[in-house]
Amino acid sequence: MKLKEFRNYYEPLIQQELAEQIAVLQIPTSLKESMNYSLQAGGKRIRPILMLAVMHELGHNHPDALKVAAAIEMIHTYSLIHDDLPSMDDDDLRRGMPTNHKVFGEAVAILAGDALLTYSFGLVSRLENVSGDDKIRLIDLMSVSSGAEGMVGGQILDIEGEEKKLTLEELEQVHRLKTGALLTYSILAGAILAEADSEAMLALSKFGEHLGLAFQIRDDILDVTGTSEELGKTAGKDESSDKSTYPGILTLPGAQEKLDYHASEALAAIQVLDGDMELLKELTAMIVERKS
Repeated sequence: MKLKEFRNYYEPLIQQELAEQIAVLQIPTSLKESMNYSLQAGGKRIRPILMLAVMHELGHNHPDALKVAAAIEMIHTYSLIHDDLPSMDDDDLRRGMPTNHKVFGEAVAILAGDALLTYSFGLVSRLENVSGDDKIRLIDLMSVSSGAEGMVGGQILDIEGEEKKLTLEELEQVHRLKTGALLTYSILAGAILAEADSEAMLALSKFGEHLGLAFQIRDDILDVTGTSEELGKTAGKDESSDKSTYPGILTLPGAQEKLDYHASEALAAIQVLDGDMELLKELTAMIVERKS
């Protein structure tokens, strides 16, 4: 199956799953509207699509796959809501729309992000067709990748790195955690649901690590070369926030070279897996060539 066909099939299902999960919640209207606003704002759904693509390439379907995919997208969306807050990146635009706090206010936006994060763990804990051991694996890895040892830790390093000249190694550590950890979790969650063996898990973990860095390098390049209309968020934000970036450290050609390196290493990592891994190869190309 080609990536376009795969995405055309699964993206509406992911969107539907997200809507249904929020619809059943008996919660204050303002909170539900804020959660839905950011969940339904679009986006490429790269993380849940990666999870589902891994399962497909390993030859497995799973009745709870869309629930795990939705949980992953909830965590990602929470991180965007909080990332845009005035105390963080202070952004007014996300996915071509006003950021959550601009519409609902800071307090509701913070609580909507909190609600999405905590609900995602409950959603995985209530899976009906996953063994207890695998649910523990999914939840444990989710807590590591989204918490202090992963995304949150990376965000702290990112904040502390503002107005400083980070080394390339320091910058890579920021993005291994801030961007790469949840992306890698998406890949490994698909592998767990597909009952992958330890060799496949290791290969996919390496794939995720390099793909996460490639993703962030492409983001940094687009922040310099893209427009706000193309990106759906404020262009040039990194420079205005005085953040270290790959183009800032390596120049644009150097950043492109580093992007090509990590993309190549990501593809090399999955060569040991059975099958042609065509979906994962196409996803890698989409990430490194995307315009937004």
